[in-house]
Amino acid sequence: DLSEKAIDLHVKYSAQLPTMHSTMHLYPINGAVHRASTSDTAFSFRDANFAEVIVGVDPDPANNEHMIQWARDYWMALHPYSAGGGYVNMMMDEGADNVKAAYRDNYARLAQIKATYDPSNLFHVNQNVEPAV
Repeated sequence: DLSEKAIDLHVKYSAQLPTMHSTMHLYPINGAVHRASTSDTAFSFRDANFAEVIVGVDPDPANNEHMIQWARDYWMALHPYSAGGGYVNMMMDEGADNVKAAYRDNYARLAQIKATYDPSNLFHVNQNVEPAV
């Protein structure tokens, strides 16, 4: 369920969309996602009911910083009402801490797998899992 405070924040930020191209998608998560264990795959949010994607888009590159700030402010406001982390396939350049938060308890196992199959970190142009040392 979405808390009343989270709903209020969605209403607030949707009223402040910086452009007609900007949006927030709220995806329901249910069914098969809930039937797997949090450790069965890399995706660890098996108990979540919703995923959100905040998108700030403006065709004018001069507004880039404003778009980024709006999306970050929106995310930061909602974060206390979330399960933490995020869905790695919807992340941009979020930094190593947010990548670890996205995988939660699965990160250490993924780092071990990476150390076995990609110890030189050749495949790093993504939301990178560093090989375990």
